[in-house]
Amino acid sequence: MRFLTFSLAAVLSGIASASLQVVPGGTWTTPDGEHLQAHGAGLIVENGTYYMVGEDKSGGHSFSNVNCYASTDLVQWRLVGALLTRQASGDLGPNRVVERPKVIYNDKTRKYVLWMHMDSSNYGEARVAVAVGDTVCGRYQYLRSFQPLGRESRDMGLFKDDDGKGYLLTEDRKHGLRIVALSDDFTTPTTDVFSWRLEGGNRVEAPAMIKLGRTYFMFASMMTGWDSNENQYTTSTSLSSGWSSWRKFADSGSKTYNSQTTYILKTSESSAIYLGDRWLKDNLMASTYIWLPLSISGTSVTMKNKVSWLPTNNFAAWREPPAENSYEGERATYGGKARNVECSTCSNKVTAGYIGGPDRGSVTFTGVKSDVDGMTTIRIKYLNGDSSPRYANVKVNGDGGRKVAFLPAKGDPASSTLHANLRKGDNTIAIEGIGNGWGPDVDRLMVPVQ
Repeated sequence: MRFLTFSLAAVLSGIASASLQVVPGGTWTTPDGEHLQAHGAGLIVENGTYYMVGEDKSGGHSFSNVNCYASTDLVQWRLVGALLTRQASGDLGPNRVVERPKVIYNDKTRKYVLWMHMDSSNYGEARVAVAVGDTVCGRYQYLRSFQPLGRESRDMGLFKDDDGKGYLLTEDRKHGLRIVALSDDFTTPTTDVFSWRLEGGNRVEAPAMIKLGRTYFMFASMMTGWDSNENQYTTSTSLSSGWSSWRKFADSGSKTYNSQTTYILKTSESSAIYLGDRWLKDNLMASTYIWLPLSISGTSVTMKNKVSWLPTNNFAAWREPPAENSYEGERATYGGKARNVECSTCSNKVTAGYIGGPDRGSVTFTGVKSDVDGMTTIRIKYLNGDSSPRYANVKVNGDGGRKVAFLPAKGDPASSTLHANLRKGDNTIAIEGIGNGWGPDVDRLMVPVQ
């Protein structure tokens, strides 16, 4: 199957013997050395490869690109290219807003259909836009923008049912959240299927829907702008009627672990993964991703926060990551003019600072233990007081290294993820600057032992 209903066992069978982890809220570096720029994203599978389509916020709030990333394990992602890029004028011109892009495949036309929220910089237009492509991660032909069925639309989603029919999930301030049927080619809204006409603080947006067995699950956030809130869900066995009352699925008071629903990834007929955005409204390119497993029993859904978690070999379940050893930055070996920096929020009130720069500061960790040979996820706890990312070259056991990004992080140390091969026994990990640029202040390494 091309969308949603699939088994992940084949492509993720290798994860069982490795410790590749999902780290909610961490800097997610892709092989080009940049933080993954696919905000408001949706996923689609094609021939065992998973594609993530989302907003490129590297240029700020205004539209830059609709990016497409590929992965065979859902942990390591590479940038393939842009489906749409900024143009000199028009809907895709400067100072336009393009948000929450989603792609579904049309079995009849054999086209990939991209829907997105299209707007002016002041959000005064409230439109959707449609484009089509011949390949999932290739260039798309932009068609048009409009208000679906003559009504405003802002945060939106897409859903493809088991029978191949497509639906637009759309929200406007007057008519609430709506399920709208699409034409046979998925490019035109046809009729309203259902709407939630909610009042005051109970209004919802940012919809995402899956179907497990005979039950539909709709997830959405409340309306609080860029600020996070207690996201909700509702269930029904029919798209057009019988929806339950909205209720929370994350811990009360957590504001969905400071995130907003963007997509729900179905992994079996009884399990799914929550994909959310942790928006940094004053610096959108530094926004991160909250991916967490959902616990589903009948029509009851709950979700607990995790520092990190490990997919099983079919991604239909999860387990806690392996035990970790912690290696303090100030106890490692300094090079250049790297030195201790006071840090009230760091583990020992001090961190390894002045990494990189003109004096080539570096920090080298020796005796890093692993019980097995293999790929693992190392969390680098760091600080970055700048408003833009810092970068470092991270070498493992004397290799040439790889560029790792570190998003702005003040206050408590944040995590940046490093996926690297460790060997059984002792390992060496060195962190240095790139060119004359400054790297992060390194608090510590968190390294799985198995």
